[in-house]
Amino acid sequence: MTRLLGLDVGDKTIGVAVSDELGWTAQGLETIKRQSKEKDLARLQEWIAKYQVGAIVVGLPKNMNGTIGPRAEMCQSFAQFLQERTSLPVHMWDERLTTMAAERMLISADVSRQKRKNVIDKMAATLILQGYMDAKSR
Repeated sequence: MTRLLGLDVGDKTIGVAVSDELGWTAQGLETIKRQSKEKDLARLQEWIAKYQVGAIVVGLPKNMNGTIGPRAEMCQSFAQFLQERTSLPVHMWDERLTTMAAERMLISADVSRQKRKNVIDKMAATLILQGYMDAKSR
């Protein structure tokens, strides 16, 4: 089993998570502050090399009715860019409720608003990756 990299791609940040070697659990790594596609790619390639990642899972923020809006199109275009530049398979994963779920978990854990802002994307990436792995193992 090769490790997977999970990404929650936004306009300003990219939440990053990685799977364990067995593909059972996802751990949050970091929230990248976006600068440019090239710099984002360079940082992701460091994680890919460090964990010998075999595939990437990118969250696809569909609208609640299942349609693809501007944010989802941006994620698809970034996923295609990653696939071309890393030569790794890139899978899209419906992430409609992950950021809200991450926010609820952090609030229930009594995490301050400032701390939530810093970890929400990394946590959303963890939930995206965990959801993908859970669905694949069924």
